[in-house]
Amino acid sequence: MEQQTNKRTCLYDKHVALGALISPFGGFDMPIQYTNIIDEHQTVRQACGVFDVSHMGEVLVSGADACRYVNHIFTNDVTTIADGQILYGMMCYEDGGVVDDLLVYKEAADCYFLVINASNIDKDWAWIQQQSQGYDVSLENLSDSYGELAVQGPQAEAVMEDVLGIPCKELTFYTFKHVGDVLVSRTGYTGEDGFEIYASADYVNRCWDDLMVSGRCKPCGLGCRDTLRFEVGLPLYGDELSEEITPIMAGLGMFVKLDKAEFIGREALARQKADGPARKLVGIELADKAIPRHGYAVLKDGEAIGEVTTGYHSISVDKSVCMALIDARYAKLDTEVQVQIRKKVFPGKVVKKQFYNKNYKK
Repeated sequence: MEQQTNKRTCLYDKHVALGALISPFGGFDMPIQYTNIIDEHQTVRQACGVFDVSHMGEVLVSGADACRYVNHIFTNDVTTIADGQILYGMMCYEDGGVVDDLLVYKEAADCYFLVINASNIDKDWAWIQQQSQGYDVSLENLSDSYGELAVQGPQAEAVMEDVLGIPCKELTFYTFKHVGDVLVSRTGYTGEDGFEIYASADYVNRCWDDLMVSGRCKPCGLGCRDTLRFEVGLPLYGDELSEEITPIMAGLGMFVKLDKAEFIGREALARQKADGPARKLVGIELADKAIPRHGYAVLKDGEAIGEVTTGYHSISVDKSVCMALIDARYAKLDTEVQVQIRKKVFPGKVVKKQFYNKNYKK
């Protein structure tokens, strides 16, 4: 019998029953697609799709020093938000490299709920524990306690209300509430309006079944989750952010609050912002239909100046585009560059890295 090496979410058997293509991601066996990526992508852009994102990690930070401690490890400033609000930001090393990007949910002045990437759960948990010395905080790794669904698309609100019976109209973008034991937030990773539901495995299974029976939405895999987030310029850890790619390089300086008294990595990031980073993340649009992939070289006059981080033939805008980390000297909009795809070189130009406009409900 083949030995199982990857974890499985509470919905794994449902994915198999639906005929999903299963592949390893972040230490989990996850559904990549059910029908095809284009169909699932368009479903989220035009109607409503549901994702199993139970692989994500959750950490609860509570105690008298919770606010001060979270601000110590987080680039954004949690003192600026009220209970029930959410912030996006990064945890960084002293040199400005990124441990992970994450969401911080403010439950109360002494309680914060952190949502971290599946591939980084063990690393993040070790880092969070290590940095807590000297702070009056209690830390709980709840990653195995939660299932999570993402209901995304222009019809998501109606589906949440009509099918799941979860009242959510009053939630604005990046806010959350509790409905009994269920945490519901108006967040997502697609560039569309949508919600994320954190709950027990039993509840998540019941929600999934109700959504599938309703006919009001379709199951979507991680394949289109990547094409959706990429089109609106959202980063993926390991591609657009990493130990070597800082938030300043990635163009995410708005989530780095250098006016805070202190946080890990502040001095390095302040220096990099003042001096200007040596490399910058940019968008590149190719004149041809060839598809640039992760790791392909970006050239200027035959010389390598960087490499592709994510690339696709964009489903929503019908263009071959990519994000790439390149020498900052060539990062100005409309700069002509080339991308080497296998043995051929294709002309392109630097463009904004948001290829498709977000449609959030403010």
